[in-house]
Amino acid sequence: MYPQLNNFQIDDVLIRALQEDVNSEDFSTNAIFDNPKLATVSLIAKEAGLLAGLDVFKRVFQLYDAEVSFSDSPFEDGSPLQKGDKILEVVGKVSTLLTCERVALNFLQRMSGIASLADAYIKALDDPSIKVFDTRKTTPNLRLFEKYAVRVGGAYNHRFNLSDAIMLKDNHINAAGSVTTAITKAKQYAPFIKQVEIEVETLEEVQEAVAAKADIIMLDNMNLELIKKAISIINKQAIIEVSGNITLDNIATFKGLEIDYISSGSLTHNASSIDFSMKQLRYLD
Repeated sequence: MYPQLNNFQIDDVLIRALQEDVNSEDFSTNAIFDNPKLATVSLIAKEAGLLAGLDVFKRVFQLYDAEVSFSDSPFEDGSPLQKGDKILEVVGKVSTLLTCERVALNFLQRMSGIASLADAYIKALDDPSIKVFDTRKTTPNLRLFEKYAVRVGGAYNHRFNLSDAIMLKDNHINAAGSVTTAITKAKQYAPFIKQVEIEVETLEEVQEAVAAKADIIMLDNMNLELIKKAISIINKQAIIEVSGNITLDNIATFKGLEIDYISSGSLTHNASSIDFSMKQLRYLD
């Protein structure tokens, strides 16, 4: 199960998003509306997908106007959606519904798109022994939302930021001088709770990483033949992660391999938003 987002984690970002969209005032709404009438509007899915970010959607309205309320819904994050599904009703002042609509939908659409893509990756791989992970290729300042959506889709989060783990990439190796030196220095520096992961691109680097006792070895941009040879060299002496140019079209080729993780930045940076709309606005009094 994925952890829920807490308001203290997300409110600052949502407020900034509202401030971005309402720089001084909502001229379109204020031009036609001058009394606090209550209304309701339906949130509708315009295409099939996986729902993610429903509480974020609600929170946008609540931050702008604490009196906004929502109908009970048969849907929750992780629920499959079909085109035309009515997810819930939003009840509040007409001005609030009109002003907050786009910001609330933007978060919901983006997060649902990521969750839907993560779900598609897992189904395409069809191998529960291999965990699918995201990367740090996220939209600046939206990482918390996007990584949450990955979890809703059934995939897992790689490190959240640079403070989470030691992950030595090609430029770290170049700066250190060799795979062995990079791993040795990292193990000397790291507290005992930190594992050391290293990214390798050749079988020679795989051998060096095994000899230096890396905890996790990432096989980066290797073809299937090289991956199979690397698995044999590692021989269960380290956790194996495969990464690099992994897409929905090719992830099934890794099914059945003796690897632990597959990571793909495409889960976040290639996800297309799922379309929603707020329709059928009507007055309550």
